Amino acid sequence: MSDGAVLHVKGRVLAGPEDVRDELWVVGGRVSYDRPAGARDITTVTGWALPGLVDAHCHVGLGADGPVDADTAEKQALTDRGAGTLLIRDAGSPSDTRWVDDRPDLPKIIRAGRHIARTRRYLRNYAWEIEPEDLVAYVAQEAGRGDGWVKLVGDWIDRDLGDLAACWPRGAVEAAIAEAHRLGARVTAHCFAESSLRDLVEAGIDCIEHATGLTEDLIPLFAERGVAIVPTLVNIATFPHLAAGGESRYPRWSAHMRRLHERRYDTVRGAYDAGIPVYVGTDAGGSLAHGLVAAEVAELVTAGIPPVQALSATSWGARAWLGRPGLEEGAPADLVVYEGDPRADVRVLAAPRRVVLDGRIVE
Repeated sequence: MSDGAVLHVKGRVLAGPEDVRDELWVVGGRVSYDRPAGARDITTVTGWALPGLVDAHCHVGLGADGPVDADTAEKQALTDRGAGTLLIRDAGSPSDTRWVDDRPDLPKIIRAGRHIARTRRYLRNYAWEIEPEDLVAYVAQEAGRGDGWVKLVGDWIDRDLGDLAACWPRGAVEAAIAEAHRLGARVTAHCFAESSLRDLVEAGIDCIEHATGLTEDLIPLFAERGVAIVPTLVNIATFPHLAAGGESRYPRWSAHMRRLHERRYDTVRGAYDAGIPVYVGTDAGGSLAHGLVAAEVAELVTAGIPPVQALSATSWGARAWLGRPGLEEGAPADLVVYEGDPRADVRVLAAPRRVVLDGRIVE
């Protein structure tokens, strides 16, 4: 398409769960619901259009052993784009991916800076590894480097205990979260286990990643405080394999990981039923493949979340939560077109017909 070209999307445009339009126009890279006067160079795409999908837990620039080179990071981002993911909340990366912002053909990224973990309590080469007395300073540093988010590692295996355990004392997280909020950043935390959750939520955290340790007694607290969760169920599916690998050395940890896995769907459905905001995230990067957003939406449906709400968790609702527009008049034209209605069957998401980024067809 030339710079003066107009894109016409017709069929069904899902501007909201029930806000269905017959068509939209893309003029100058932006959404319009009014036919542009005098337009001649028009490209037409037909199907069911959604706002570009959101992966709210994704790691561009991260590999199994830590940071990756720019060519590998580009391939990761292109894989996500091919799956219809046009907005990523990068939930921690040791790589500087600001160069992506200069590439209009790559998904938009909202960064959380680099993970902040306790010393020797996380995956090697991923995080800043520090002690509690330095937590406030590092949170302030990453708030400055991120795009309105900071990522903590809330729990990890304690090798002396032989099981998952909280990484930070209550006072440290209270001070750190207060500092992030003072600087205008929201805070999220990696949490598998139960033990760290109450302190983090009562300290004012905004989101919990994975949240496999969310129990019935904690659900009302999350709901009351409006703390969101990003379950990453496609990642939680790996727990049995992880448990098997650690069985001989850490049997207590292995048994715990299996229990968390076994109740994963009940945990997510219980959170949703209580009114806790639930969003789609794949945990791509590290050892998990990119481009799994459709699989994660399907997992939320398997957990018992109604299809339209699971769809919202990667589209309208997720974009609103992250402060980014959907298909509103004048918004950047980031959208995905499908063969059928994804509200009726979320499996449609696995096969985008067209991907449009900043008004240009890129897939």
